[in-house]
Amino acid sequence: MAKRRLRLITKVIVVLYSASLLVHLISALTLDTIIEYKSVQFSSTNLSPEMDGYTIAFITDTHSIALDELEKAVAELNRRQLDLLVLGGDFHPNSEELISTMKVLSGVVTKDGIYGVEGNHDYYAALFSAMERSFINPLSNNGVRIRDHFYLAGVADFWNRTADVEMAIEYANTDDFVILIAHNPDITMKQNTQSIDLILSGHMHGGHITFFGIWAPMLTLRKTITDYGQRFMSGWSKSRDGIPVYVSNGAGKYTDVPRIFARPQIIIMTLHVN
Repeated sequence: MAKRRLRLITKVIVVLYSASLLVHLISALTLDTIIEYKSVQFSSTNLSPEMDGYTIAFITDTHSIALDELEKAVAELNRRQLDLLVLGGDFHPNSEELISTMKVLSGVVTKDGIYGVEGNHDYYAALFSAMERSFINPLSNNGVRIRDHFYLAGVADFWNRTADVEMAIEYANTDDFVILIAHNPDITMKQNTQSIDLILSGHMHGGHITFFGIWAPMLTLRKTITDYGQRFMSGWSKSRDGIPVYVSNGAGKYTDVPRIFARPQIIIMTLHVN
């Protein structure tokens, strides 16, 4: 009787494992190859009334995404009448492809321009040169006032160079709504973020390979990616100072490693006056 029960339990485990493996394989070959345009809402009492409904697209971690796929993304974004486009770093490693990537992204029509930062896989000088050729504004430990009472800042990638949040927001006023773009969200645990209202990050790829999108072994078992486990895996989190941090899964994939339950995404964030 005990042997029969053990065989039954073993069969159930094998069936469940096989079904789980199949589901993950199907996801990797289907949804996880299609960019999601994820709508995110953010409310703040620090926003001026005229900023209510302000829409920001956030694209990060495109890596070696095909240009035709990026062109489709640009066309989709242009249907959404954006106010601002921000880029979160980690673009194509090839210099010629990088120039083409920036040229394609510059086709996104916005009211207030396009701004971006470097990621850990970017050589900042080449990236910033490619950005400027396409009239995209690089941010590197500095910021710019986009509108009255709205300040956008960006930091260097702290794996590559010296990231300085304080320097990035140095010229923000106390009554400004401040957004910080930081490729790696770990920086928000290492430096003071108290004067910031919202932080946008990438880098984590949503875990890239996950178990039903819940657990990502590469984030929890490899300390080389993040010092904070799954804290910044995907979506909303908070900095050391309790400031909201939104982490995008990113739009591409690293080399040929497939995503599994970590669908690529472009964030469409709408701001609201609270």
